[in-house]
Amino acid sequence: GWLASMGFSDFAGSTLVHAAGGAAALAGAIIIGPRIGRFGKDGSSTPIPASSIPLATLGTFILWLGWFGFNGGSQLAIGTMDDAVAVSNIFVNTNIAACSGLIVAMVISQTLYGKVDVTFALNGALAGLVSITAEPLTPTLGSATLIGGIGGLIVVFGVPLLDKLKIDDVVGAIPVHLFAGIWGTIAVIFTNNNAALSTQIFSIILIGLFVIISTSVLW
Repeated sequence: GWLASMGFSDFAGSTLVHAAGGAAALAGAIIIGPRIGRFGKDGSSTPIPASSIPLATLGTFILWLGWFGFNGGSQLAIGTMDDAVAVSNIFVNTNIAACSGLIVAMVISQTLYGKVDVTFALNGALAGLVSITAEPLTPTLGSATLIGGIGGLIVVFGVPLLDKLKIDDVVGAIPVHLFAGIWGTIAVIFTNNNAALSTQIFSIILIGLFVIISTSVLW
């Protein structure tokens, strides 16, 4: 489309898939409102624990596995040696970003709260995956580690931010998909010389506004 002709770069959809989904979730969370008992009249926050940590963990690993097809498949070809090498590099960068996001989320949650929060760890992995999705091919292993790690950082600080704003995000979808998706799309400029910061930001804003307006009507 015309964003691509402007130079917008989003290899497998940090914005087109994830930030768009996160924007829709944000609109829904605001319009529908929090679950009963989630926030007190005095402004206090009452966490509602996940019903099944094992199932949440299994779901995360299923997503993690599927992401190899998601990012690797976005190369759209594997008929030449160059394509095969590209897909293998995408696999490696995708996996290391997930690992980095998970480890960073674990370390920060341990530091801030005195124990590792499993849901932070799981969402940290997913945020790392979301962050690398905009450009999983051009980063070095070190760059992919940094990009994914910042995704994990975003989750740990994004969840309490939403609590303060009284936005009830049941599974942390907004920090994982919207916040990390925005970061991942901006991070493209650090490893892909063909991407421009102004174009990336303009496209993020435009797509976000379109999704928020259209889904607000639906909600």
